[in-house]
Amino acid sequence: MKAWVQRVTEASVTIEGETVAEIGQGYLVLLGVTHGDTEAAADKIADKIVKLRIFEDEHGKTNRSVEDVRGSVIVVSQFTLYADTEHGNRPGFSNAARPELANPLYERVVAKLRAALGLERVGTGRFGADMKVRLLNDGPFSVELLA
Repeated sequence: MKAWVQRVTEASVTIEGETVAEIGQGYLVLLGVTHGDTEAAADKIADKIVKLRIFEDEHGKTNRSVEDVRGSVIVVSQFTLYADTEHGNRPGFSNAARPELANPLYERVVAKLRAALGLERVGTGRFGADMKVRLLNDGPFSVELLA
């Protein structure tokens, strides 16, 4: 399982012209699931997201978590994180898990984040939908987490 975490000052997800999630300061998380991922991996990556310290403290050090700064999170399913570009110019996606495995694990990560941060502080895209994701990356600061 991979999470591409982007520290943002604002982010939103729009589907068919409707804004389904919108936050201020926090993280936009692109989440990819691969074959063999488990509920334990989902729990681990959710915990890493909550505890990741990439917000600055009063001394300018990246020492605060999204929880510490009372930030919010948007989680977007992103099978393309497992793109294989080793051969040719057209990526292959056989390393991405099928929806019947990926969606329940995606939902588990969201549920764990909501339990840790609060329902109102965790938004989502829609699994499998054509989404328009907008963000203002703060820094820019982006980190890949693996579980």
